[in-house]
Amino acid sequence: MAHRMCNAMLGFAALALAACQSAPETPQPATLEPALEPDSIPSQPALDPAAVPSGSAILDQSVAVTPPGKGVPTKYAAFSGLWAGQLDGMYDAKLAVQTISSNGKATVTYAWGNLGDNYTGEAAGAGRIVGSTLKLERLPNGADVSFVMRPDGALAGTVTLAGQTYTGAFLKQ
Repeated sequence: MAHRMCNAMLGFAALALAACQSAPETPQPATLEPALEPDSIPSQPALDPAAVPSGSAILDQSVAVTPPGKGVPTKYAAFSGLWAGQLDGMYDAKLAVQTISSNGKATVTYAWGNLGDNYTGEAAGAGRIVGSTLKLERLPNGADVSFVMRPDGALAGTVTLAGQTYTGAFLKQ
């Protein structure tokens, strides 16, 4: 029951997102499609690499990054910018850390490609940096997302959604 509600809510979110776009590049799949073919959905990205681009994460072109001010500690300022990566080596995701304040609060936009049985989406929100970790507020689809700054300057991303955890490295764009 919870799984169906989640899919229905994500379906509405996908429709709302599609309605906001002036010209969607790819048609959104029907909401009922996953219920008809549950076995083909998770296996597609692994078996058919051509299917991955249609489920790519897309950040809205209006998303802008404001460079951190002089009062923002360097360890926080390092998070500023556009980041891209793949979760579990196959699920496309992007992060825009748009603003960072001196106390570690950040405004962000997170976009995800097809993730498990969830369609692509984007959420604008807030997060907070504590130590070397940026934790986003819970996304509208129920996902918990965090990023840890690694010594090599990449971010180690973790997304927990519907009892599943996905991880991957994000590189500054």
